[in-house]
Amino acid sequence: MDIVAPESDWLDVRWCHEDDDQTLHRELPEAEVIWHVLRPLPGAELRLGPRLRLVHKLGAGVNTIDVDAATELGIAVANMPGANAPSVAEGAVLLMLAALRRLPALDRATRQGLGWPTDATLGETVRDIGSCTVGLVGYGNIAKRVEQIVHAMGGTVLHTNTADDGTDAWRPLPDLLAESDIVSLHLPLTPATDKLINRAALAAMKPHALLVNTSRGGVIDEAALVDALRSGRLAAAGLDVFAEEPVDPANPLLGLDNVVVTPHVTWFTADTMRRYLVQAVDNCRRLRDGDTLVNVVNGRQDGKRIDR
Repeated sequence: MDIVAPESDWLDVRWCHEDDDQTLHRELPEAEVIWHVLRPLPGAELRLGPRLRLVHKLGAGVNTIDVDAATELGIAVANMPGANAPSVAEGAVLLMLAALRRLPALDRATRQGLGWPTDATLGETVRDIGSCTVGLVGYGNIAKRVEQIVHAMGGTVLHTNTADDGTDAWRPLPDLLAESDIVSLHLPLTPATDKLINRAALAAMKPHALLVNTSRGGVIDEAALVDALRSGRLAAAGLDVFAEEPVDPANPLLGLDNVVVTPHVTWFTADTMRRYLVQAVDNCRRLRDGDTLVNVVNGRQDGKRIDR
């Protein structure tokens, strides 16, 4: 809030909870900008804002915003690539470590007073990241930060993306899955990536490998993942995202001891929020001054008032 307060002579920020439709619909008719987090924003709601000029995603993925409707209405849509990368990258490594080291199970056992673990498989299966090959599916800002951290820990990193980048670490997806001890997902949810990690992809992974997802839940076929984890085909999974959010308490993934979960919060730190607000205020200032907007995803970058 200390970032927004000095701008209060021209910037009037109103807040509402993501589930508070009543407040949102009350504010939309006068709003010129929406700062958007995760709540789905359909075209029907965009049409409630006749003065809207910009929808600014606080984050990178715009899959929950009806970008086509915004474009039709003359509303710019912008995002913040890289702003949450440090936090999500650390969160991804946190999930790797927690799942790899069986942190939740050991935490529970310690709190129950069970003392030194008697499970002999700990010394046979728990590993250091530094001795693992980590495969990054998607190679944007977050994945590159993960790469830096894993390299610092002594691990080997492979990556894949839509095209061969000519480096020794690049692999096509099937090869990356086959070579990696840990597979970490860092790609947007699109028609091409929907259930990309399906039964065939999971079967291609190393026996007893670890899968981590901090991108979008829909990238994984969750039913196939449940089967792979139950059968022991995969050792564990670390999941910050799910196909449906908030995740249904009946989701079978939540009942598996070899799954570590968080509720889509790897990005949610004080440091990320500060970066978000700095960029959001900057684009609002550009809008006010008629300057070119930054990180617009739907073609409108002039920052001029839109007459509709």
